[in-house]
Amino acid sequence: MSKKLKNQPAQPTSVVTGAAGFLGSHLSDLLLGRGHKVIGIDNFVTGRVDNISHLGGNPNFKFIQQDVTEFIFLEGPVDYVWHFASPASPIDYLELPIQTLKVGSLGTHKALGLAKNKKARFLLASTSEVYGDPLVHPQTEDYWGNVNPIGPRGCYDEAKRFAEALTMAYRQEHGVQTRIVRIFNTYGPRMRLHDGRVVPAFISQALKGQPVTIFGRGKQTRSFCYVSDLIEGIYRLMMSSYSEPVNIGNPVEMTMLDFARTIIGATGSGSKLVFKPLPQDDPKQRRPDITRATRYLKWAPKVPLSEGLVKTIDYFRQKV
Repeated sequence: MSKKLKNQPAQPTSVVTGAAGFLGSHLSDLLLGRGHKVIGIDNFVTGRVDNISHLGGNPNFKFIQQDVTEFIFLEGPVDYVWHFASPASPIDYLELPIQTLKVGSLGTHKALGLAKNKKARFLLASTSEVYGDPLVHPQTEDYWGNVNPIGPRGCYDEAKRFAEALTMAYRQEHGVQTRIVRIFNTYGPRMRLHDGRVVPAFISQALKGQPVTIFGRGKQTRSFCYVSDLIEGIYRLMMSSYSEPVNIGNPVEMTMLDFARTIIGATGSGSKLVFKPLPQDDPKQRRPDITRATRYLKWAPKVPLSEGLVKTIDYFRQKV
């Protein structure tokens, strides 16, 4: 697939909001590797300096510490705006519900305003959480979801659903070229150890020899996409001509019970399993239908779980 668009400048400029986060930092790396100038924006509410410290001194990377819910002023041309700013794990958005809603609404508004002003193409990092606790399985992009707007997860789910609606409104009213990616469970280096998501939780517990916590009976399912696969899919979406939402994730599904046992085996841990009550509104099933991504982006995940876990566990061994 072509890496450059027609009429794309020799060195395009990309703005990445949430650039110091798990996904934003990997995206910044890929863009720099493909010849972009990158302007990263983050306020470090959940992002970390460590994730971008290796970019210090890179002449093609500029960093601005700013809350994206405030007006974004940048001089010079911008070709692409990648809106990744948001708390994205349950522990974060349960602690920061208002900030989560603000970055999904006001932050998306400001990022879209920048794209409109610069005549840049805009990509929204949305989420599989827009499907809520799905009644359709696997989830296709034309499924409207089953979301509790006033439940504990509502601040994140509804922030992203609003962000999608606003993105489409800017496309329809202002003619902004927009893309929407719905990201499913992703894992890899630079995840935070205590961010509350299942991969770092299981790995950190296993590496410490602590009991690995299973919620409910462990029958709920997830599918896990390695970060390099995800970022490649997102890049292809931005560079494509496709403007409807696209699921990016790994369709290989497994139960939490099986996943916990896989982690224990991969870490060589002696951890036992411990069972706790299922949190409210925890999705029972989560698996993407990636037909659109395969058809329109010629994309499918390549990194098997066994390979991705080795790299992720190696990263966490240094952090535990």
